Amino acid sequence: MEEPINKFIKILVTGAKGQLGRCLQDVAIRFPNYDFHFKSSTDLDITSKAGIETLFESEKFDYCINCAAYTAVDKAETDQEKAFLVNAEAVKYLAEGCKEHKTILIHISTDFVFDGAKRTPYTEEDIPNPKNVYGASKLKGEHYVQEILEHYFIIRTSWVYSEYGHNFVKTMLRLGKERKEISVVNDQLGSPTYAGDLASVILKIVSSKKVRYGLYHYSNEGVASWYDFAKAIFDKIGNEIHITPITTLEFPTPAKRPEFSVMDKSKFKNIFKVETEEWKDSLNKVLPLIK
Repeated sequence: MEEPINKFIKILVTGAKGQLGRCLQDVAIRFPNYDFHFKSSTDLDITSKAGIETLFESEKFDYCINCAAYTAVDKAETDQEKAFLVNAEAVKYLAEGCKEHKTILIHISTDFVFDGAKRTPYTEEDIPNPKNVYGASKLKGEHYVQEILEHYFIIRTSWVYSEYGHNFVKTMLRLGKERKEISVVNDQLGSPTYAGDLASVILKIVSSKKVRYGLYHYSNEGVASWYDFAKAIFDKIGNEIHITPITTLEFPTPAKRPEFSVMDKSKFKNIFKVETEEWKDSLNKVLPLIK
């Protein structure tokens, strides 16, 4: 099923200075017929209901891509109020604005809504059970979207990195310059995902004109531990740093992480006819881009 879309569609992108927001700006140049409005937190405070209402009243957006999020997983344990404000209440304000002004919301969520007890890839039908405040706040944001809107896409993704911002890849590259050996957790499994690939598939949703609204999983293909991820980074750049695999118990963090958060992407691939790249292939694309 398809719906007609104007040649020039107007797209609001929140969180424009984050990893995904910046990758969307890179991908946007391939869509000259789309009118993108990139808003960082200084341009648009999504926690301000009045600010959102004012923006939606002054501009008619066809789509809102919400990349804004509170992503400090460990800090969220002691900063619960802000995590829920940004990841849940602000999402509610955006959803209400989208509903009133007939805007389609594309909202980004996380694999951390799951507890990791499963040992086969999570589908969209699996029941979430977050183990930490960050996951709980993101799940509440999902619920607001589903309660308020009919025309929405929620995309859960995982282990996001890019050439921008702060992320695991950049941390490993920095440690590789500072140390001769490091220890990395080897008993948490997921799928590293390049934000540039995610940005491309988000705009694939828009350009497909399909109205198969709902919840979707997307990540790069394959399964890795953080140790596997680190090893692949150093192998690619030729750094012979010694990496010791350790358990989660040996590296305690304020927030508990799921031991297994690999997601089944078949629904997304079947409906939007996209190929998902292997995580190592995408990593190889990104490493030369990191200064």
